[in-house]
Amino acid sequence: MMRNLIIATRNHHKTREIAAILGTEWMVEDLTQRPELPEPVEDGATFEENAAIKALAASRALHGLVLADDSGLEVDLLNGAPGIRSARYAGEKASDKDNRDRLLAELTEIDRVAEHPMTARFRCAMVIAKAGEVLGTFSGAVEGRIVMVEAGTGGFGYDPLFIPDGFEQTFAELDSETKNRLSHRARALEQVVEWLKKTCG
Repeated sequence: MMRNLIIATRNHHKTREIAAILGTEWMVEDLTQRPELPEPVEDGATFEENAAIKALAASRALHGLVLADDSGLEVDLLNGAPGIRSARYAGEKASDKDNRDRLLAELTEIDRVAEHPMTARFRCAMVIAKAGEVLGTFSGAVEGRIVMVEAGTGGFGYDPLFIPDGFEQTFAELDSETKNRLSHRARALEQVVEWLKKTCG
């Protein structure tokens, strides 16, 4: 029997990735068709807090299980930036390219940047809520490194600049099946799926 899960996002890239990882047992919908719902203020100090803010806001307005995630890139040379500001790193209305350009500009300003390890990670926190109550919190991360020249046309966000450990291609160069197997979002979703199996049968 197909079950319904609401994803508290209007990012169709994210929705498509989550739906692909969850598989055909789940009917996934997001907030694209809900323009009347305001965007909650993501003023949390962590990915977990921001995911909870989004999940709770949507769950108070909609029936059923709501899944929200908050994720971002942490670059060690930038002391963990862009972090929770990843989606808005170059400004509130910034495009993915704007954010990548700012990241590269800031790295370029670091003296002898090529001699430093460009270690980084994608981190993801997910929260499931229903009727204004948090039911579960989950997290995942994938380690890797940053490259200074974009490569690949797949994925979204910082994918063209991030090479996961064990690979020579960026997330934007890897096929979606490989990326969905090892990404930070996939690792958090593995825990979500286990929780859904135990809770929903």
